[in-house]
Amino acid sequence: MKCPFCSNLNSKVIDSRTTENNTTIRRRRECLDCQERFTTYERYEKVPLMVRKKDGTREMFSEDKILAGLYKACEKRSISPEKLNQLVIEVKQELQNRMDEEVTSDEIGKLVMKKLKDLDQVAYVRFASVYRQFKDVETFKKELDRLLKDE
Repeated sequence: MKCPFCSNLNSKVIDSRTTENNTTIRRRRECLDCQERFTTYERYEKVPLMVRKKDGTREMFSEDKILAGLYKACEKRSISPEKLNQLVIEVKQELQNRMDEEVTSDEIGKLVMKKLKDLDQVAYVRFASVYRQFKDVETFKKELDRLLKDE
């Protein structure tokens, strides 16, 4: 690491600790030439997550799109915005942990449904009805039956 004071390339780490939900490491360093101390931060490089849609087009992953769908599914339900935001964060983290540069919209939908099912079953069925594009009442009934069977 280059010293910001004298540009020497030799330094030693004096202290290391994690910050920001364990996603960053803060390091205190000391230049071996001028003995000045400075701080560096080490973060993992986030690769932009691309989504391949059903029609074959690709677009950047959007937390806002998932959140908008969740708000519609949870309309008039007693679910706090904080819980919905946390659900979106969990979905994004799980997708990023896969280390894939591209995911399908289908994978995202299934992951959201899985997490929503544990949060609120009515919201889950509402989300599923749009996501799976229920064509009729019979398809809706089958999903409800499957939901009740899993309990």
